[in-house]
Amino acid sequence: MKRFKIIALPGDGIGPEITRSALSILGFVSESCNVDFQVIEKLVGGCSIEEFGVPLTDDTLDACLSSDAVFLGAVGGPKWDSVAHDKKPERALLDLRRELGLFSNLRPAKVFDSLASSSSLKEDIIKDTDILIVRELTGGIYFGSPRGMDENRAWNTLEYTRNEIERIAHVAFQLAGTRSGNLVSVHKSNVLESSQFWQNIVHDVHQNYSEIKLSDMYVDNAAMQMVQDPNQFDVIVTQNLFGDILSDISAIITGSLGMLPSASVGDRHSLYEPVHGSAPDLTGKNQANPIAAISSLAMMLDIAFDMKDVSTGIYEAIDRTLDDGYRTVDISNNNSGTVSTTEMTELIKENCKEIFSENMVEVSYE
Repeated sequence: MKRFKIIALPGDGIGPEITRSALSILGFVSESCNVDFQVIEKLVGGCSIEEFGVPLTDDTLDACLSSDAVFLGAVGGPKWDSVAHDKKPERALLDLRRELGLFSNLRPAKVFDSLASSSSLKEDIIKDTDILIVRELTGGIYFGSPRGMDENRAWNTLEYTRNEIERIAHVAFQLAGTRSGNLVSVHKSNVLESSQFWQNIVHDVHQNYSEIKLSDMYVDNAAMQMVQDPNQFDVIVTQNLFGDILSDISAIITGSLGMLPSASVGDRHSLYEPVHGSAPDLTGKNQANPIAAISSLAMMLDIAFDMKDVSTGIYEAIDRTLDDGYRTVDISNNNSGTVSTTEMTELIKENCKEIFSENMVEVSYE
């Protein structure tokens, strides 16, 4: 029997609720596939500040460094808005990304046919959209130095090295090769030297992937094109700040942030988390959409543990549940007839069981 160590960081707000949903599915996978997942929960974000005075303790970081994968729920909330910048709950995410070397953030945005009407965009525009945003995660303006603020001004530094751009470009080209072979590099090279440098390096790396079609797009145009004609995109590679913005725009296409998973991957470590935040207004109401968390779990099974068939089965179970008409409040056209977080989780789990049985899935990872 294979054994994997997973550090679960439920975090704040709805984080613990959607983490329970993902771990419930993981428990089913463990039983079905004869795999031992050792799950260890640690505090992170606001709850860690309350307990230890810091958003990320050395103990939690060490546990993540020694794990096979990290699963994170959500961090932050208005309770900690007045906390100093370097002590905010979100600081834990930046520190985890840096210390674990998670330089590539993969954010898929896929429109399920049954949810096309839930988007604020016209159904005929978004139908069949399937975009993968590859966001550089440990460089750029979020990590640049010097940075600071006084009474009269504030400053941040946007900096990229050749190595940082080359490694994320290689990831993007390789992923594009597993899909349609089209890659769009998004930047702002007409006004930013750092973006001109980005464009040049990505084109240099392209020489190693002649089979991939590479095009360039300014970030402001990319944002507009994503809502006008999202089907023109397959894989997008971009820097940290632009990727943060574009991946949230993609939520409009899918209908809700509650549908978007993500994976942050480095050379040795990986972390999986839903794109949505802690949603304080939904905390404790059993109304949060667990699909992003469950999809993030599916990404973990595929990327970290090479269990692609199991991952595919989970995606299919989500699709089938949505086709059956079940909705959480965020993706429902009206509030009547919606299901709770726990109900949606159980429905997906039941469909997982049926799919595994139908396909005679008898996977052993001994």
